[in-house]
Amino acid sequence: MRNVSEIIEQYLKHVLLQSSEGAIEIQRNDLAEQFQCVPSQINYVISTRFTLEKGYVVESKRGGGGYIRIQKIELKSHGSILDHIFRTIHTHIDQVTSEGLVYQLQEGHYISAREANLIRAAISRDVLIFKLPLRDEIRAKILKAMLISLLSK
Repeated sequence: MRNVSEIIEQYLKHVLLQSSEGAIEIQRNDLAEQFQCVPSQINYVISTRFTLEKGYVVESKRGGGGYIRIQKIELKSHGSILDHIFRTIHTHIDQVTSEGLVYQLQEGHYISAREANLIRAAISRDVLIFKLPLRDEIRAKILKAMLISLLSK
């Protein structure tokens, strides 16, 4: 059985897919009431599952008429995907950011689940047993090489 966070995440992704603008505005309290959870649960889902690294822009407006706006960043052309990869990776990349990038590419169907799992295994801090910042530099080189190879089919 899925937990509440997964259910909320799937609901928000479904609503985003249905949106003609590629963005949604939600009321945190209304959503919490709908899923019978505390508003902080909504905050948790949004802050951990709708990050920039995973391809989302989130903005919030506090106050009586406040809202949370979630927008999916679309990588439309092959060139923009490679540009995004190079802008994200640079010469170093930490594990959280790299996993977010892999997640975003998998969600966009640019890489398969199997390819994503292979990449995550290769760039894991459990495998790259080096001290920082060397570990993040090696991770960046491995990640760039793997993604360029996969996306240059």
